[in-house]
Amino acid sequence: MVCYRLGVPVKVMAAALRSHDSRRWQNQPHLSVSLAYVRDLLHYLNHHDIRFYRLAGQLAPYATHPDLPQFHRQAEECSTELAALGDLARQFQTRLSLHPAHYVQLSSPHPVQVLRAQTELALAARLLDAMGLGPEAVIVVHVGGAYGDPASGRSRFVRALDTLPAAVRSRLALENDDRVYGVADLLWIHRRSGIRLVLDVLHQRCHNAGEPLLDALASCLATWPPQEQPKIHFSSPRTELRAIIRQGRRHLLLPLPNQHSDFIHPFEFVEFLRGARAAGLRPFDIMLEAKAKELAVLRLREQIARYAPDLAGCIA
Repeated sequence: MVCYRLGVPVKVMAAALRSHDSRRWQNQPHLSVSLAYVRDLLHYLNHHDIRFYRLAGQLAPYATHPDLPQFHRQAEECSTELAALGDLARQFQTRLSLHPAHYVQLSSPHPVQVLRAQTELALAARLLDAMGLGPEAVIVVHVGGAYGDPASGRSRFVRALDTLPAAVRSRLALENDDRVYGVADLLWIHRRSGIRLVLDVLHQRCHNAGEPLLDALASCLATWPPQEQPKIHFSSPRTELRAIIRQGRRHLLLPLPNQHSDFIHPFEFVEFLRGARAAGLRPFDIMLEAKAKELAVLRLREQIARYAPDLAGCIA
């Protein structure tokens, strides 16, 4: 019985497939084009037995842009295509999720920025609802910036969350970041809002309050209802040198620990998953945030089968 689905975020590497219509507004991009791209992606992932996919945050181009009202009705214009895509995801038993752009900042002290974030989240929820997807199709958000006072930022996030329509709030899940808001902050927000929590393992390793990784994982998993499969994010830190060109000269820089590597460290992953199973933690889906995308999923499966055959039967 499969317990854990491995996921791919947004793009794929080994096929000439696009994730969304990225044309500039002058070229009249449209959600219908994005949905055609996603349909092809789901067929490709289904061929490789990958059942977890993160949609591009810019699926409906310019649909919330305040100065381009001609793009604002894309969700309504594509109701049939959205329903068909949801049907395809169910046929392939593929879980979908969505991660909006960085400008979604519910913690902002600026009302205009908060309103923009709320508008973007409302659109994302409408898209997932129009696909007929269940509650596991979540919109993952960060708390946002601290703006000089992390505690006030947490409080502003909760207040902004409370003003969202119930249909939008029910789609949201909150992820820890690698610099400001760790799992302890997320739990503070969860206790006041009930929002589900998504553990990012690399972020937890970069920024934490000293809590062991498995304790942080257990705390986040416990925020999900029993009937829903939680999800987490997993990546390995980049370890190779970075090369950049400045003024015509090549410079080598040390890797940054919060950068994603191309592939997943197999032994690190196996140790993590074995620890979770030994602790009796509930199953969860795992979005692999690796630069090699689906190639990282396929390679990790092969490595688990070779080095940890006891886990191979519960990985999809």
